Amino acid sequence: MNLPNKLTLARMLLVPVFILFVSLPNFAPAYLIACAVFAIASFTDYLDGHIARKQGIVTDFGKFADPLADKLLTTVAFLYMMLDGVCHPVVLVIILTREFAVSGVRMVAAGAKGGGKVIAANMWGKLKTVMQMVTIILYYFMAGLQHVLPQMQGATWPQTVTQVLCWLVALFTAVSGIQYIWGNREYINTAK
Repeated sequence: MNLPNKLTLARMLLVPVFILFVSLPNFAPAYLIACAVFAIASFTDYLDGHIARKQGIVTDFGKFADPLADKLLTTVAFLYMMLDGVCHPVVLVIILTREFAVSGVRMVAAGAKGGGKVIAANMWGKLKTVMQMVTIILYYFMAGLQHVLPQMQGATWPQTVTQVLCWLVALFTAVSGIQYIWGNREYINTAK
């Protein structure tokens, strides 16, 4: 197994570690640790793609596992944000709908006649991912500070900032999904 695939697997293994810390409400630094775990996992996403492209070691496993690891990580983070009351359920529905739709188009394209095609992420997809990761990191960092700094306890602005960012994430996610499906509609039209 090459290094990029090991990094992808490491990201998947960090998901339960993240869940562990966001599930410890009585442990004051839990959200700060969860934030660090998420940030490290997010960095492995950049690193595995960079190494795979630079060294020319893109594999079928990587093409499958890398987006799966990303979806697991971000969906879990947004799910816990929804449970905390800072991410509206509609935002999570938009995120999940986009991911299922894009995954469906990718599967149809991969099975297309002539050997199939792997569709690379476009600018909107990358912006969506960056927006999601920034929102998640900011939320868990601010919520973590609220748990450990007495002067931040009771402040409502971190939740307000997060709610606004979540709706921006929903907008970027919807636009990227629509653009992706429209840009690859020939695979849908020719699918049997």
